[in-house]
Amino acid sequence: MKAADIMTGSGYWAEIMADVVGAKGKVTAFEPNQFYTAPEEQAKWKALTERRPEVNWVRYPFEAFSAPANSFDFTIINLSYHDLYWQSEQYRIPRSDPAAFVKTLYAATKPGGIVGIIDHVGIGSDTRALVDKLHRIDPAVVKADFAAAGFVLEAESPLLANPADDHVKLVFDPAVRGKTDRFLYRFRKPR
Repeated sequence: MKAADIMTGSGYWAEIMADVVGAKGKVTAFEPNQFYTAPEEQAKWKALTERRPEVNWVRYPFEAFSAPANSFDFTIINLSYHDLYWQSEQYRIPRSDPAAFVKTLYAATKPGGIVGIIDHVGIGSDTRALVDKLHRIDPAVVKADFAAAGFVLEAESPLLANPADDHVKLVFDPAVRGKTDRFLYRFRKPR
């Protein structure tokens, strides 16, 4: 199996996925060029890829994700899909095109392949303003983005739902950090 972890951060999920794919599989851990640039962060990644040869760390410009066609059986995007609607001068994140990202992901997914999305629930009709203010996204936006690219929503789970989250706090607010209401979707590329 070939898997991908997009916007992998520290590689936490990439390393877990390496256990699943085993020695004959491969995990591509994608991280935007704008992040994980400090020497201590680079050292952590070097250590991870040395101890886990199944993991390949790939850098890409945040606004220009690319991957070869029909590359992945499974992809996860954990708590970062909303960032495709974010832009920040401070972090050198230009305005990106979520539709182009999902189109590229669709092409990179093998027929029958799965994409798992976990993200923070947000409420609001202006997606970019919502993401900029709270780092949340309306689940309907994600469903629409993936459907427009050709993916089929195969399943969703309430496993990470938190009805106590009122959706009005920034996800980094100590009152909700690690306890946000989250959606969990499984999309499939038709065969």
